[in-house]
Amino acid sequence: MANDLTNSGITRQNILNNKYALQEIQKAVGITGVLYEQEFRFTKKQVADFFEVTERTIDNHLEKNQEEIEKNGYVVLTGKSLIDFKIVYSEVFDDETDFVIKSVRLGVFNFRAFLNIAMLLTTSEKAKELRSVILDIVIDTINKRTGGSTKYINQRDEEFVVNLLKGEDYRREFTDALRDCVDMGPFKYMVYTDKIYNSIFKENSKEYRKILKLEAKENVRHTMYSEVLDIISSYEIGFADILKNKSLELGRKLNAFETDILFSKFEQLKLWEPLREKARIKMASRDMLFRDALHQNLQEYIGAVSTEDFDKFLGDKSMELDKRLEEYKEALKRLKERD
Repeated sequence: MANDLTNSGITRQNILNNKYALQEIQKAVGITGVLYEQEFRFTKKQVADFFEVTERTIDNHLEKNQEEIEKNGYVVLTGKSLIDFKIVYSEVFDDETDFVIKSVRLGVFNFRAFLNIAMLLTTSEKAKELRSVILDIVIDTINKRTGGSTKYINQRDEEFVVNLLKGEDYRREFTDALRDCVDMGPFKYMVYTDKIYNSIFKENSKEYRKILKLEAKENVRHTMYSEVLDIISSYEIGFADILKNKSLELGRKLNAFETDILFSKFEQLKLWEPLREKARIKMASRDMLFRDALHQNLQEYIGAVSTEDFDKFLGDKSMELDKRLEEYKEALKRLKERD
């Protein structure tokens, strides 16, 4: 797994975007550097010395991974910024200031960029050991904040309950339209639900259950992210409207072939493209990180999970479903009392 950090930019970014894990990693590493602009900063020489490699080795990684390392906090100081840094640096390192004082351009790393280098170095035994510590802390942090289970981590999103409850109304309109407008047996509910799932995230309900290792009694939608629930609801209410209009136009129920043609045209509407892409990215990326679940058909959509998502699912505002439902119920009571 530690080797994955040196090979996978997505894995590295997922760790570096997790501020809750970074706080624990910083405590464990205990390295400080120079406090500049409310962050600890490290010079290239300090980073090289810590990992027991040459400065040229650090330069090589900066050249090969410049965009990534800069995104994570590496900056080159010049002008007034450099002057200010030199003042702070000289106060901390009185006997090591020559190479800094003489510089007209100076690259410095914050802690994120420092860890970024640790994840890239393959020739440093110290970096290898640190990568192992990083992974242990990241796993431990997620387990502590989720109570050891991430199967229902989606429910920690503030928007989950509202989207789920609204989705039930849209679902009812969809199943009513199938009942009243499509000339098929009860099998039709599963068929067209799976058509929607396949259209959005390229899996039917059975395949989804297998990937998330859900038991037969577990509700598939209770494990879905709010953004995925949103687009499912949009599909269901939109297709329900098309079915009702077409059935009314023909003055009869539609057969299976006619319904399939209608759905094929419906899912090919251009308006779905950005919404589907967003849902696929969210599902593939979050499930890979939080649930260690790989959606084979969505591999091309896997990316780094954003810092906002870590706040959403691991932050102080996130909470378990029973607490969220209780909070929502109390809010509904207050609204009723006002009426």
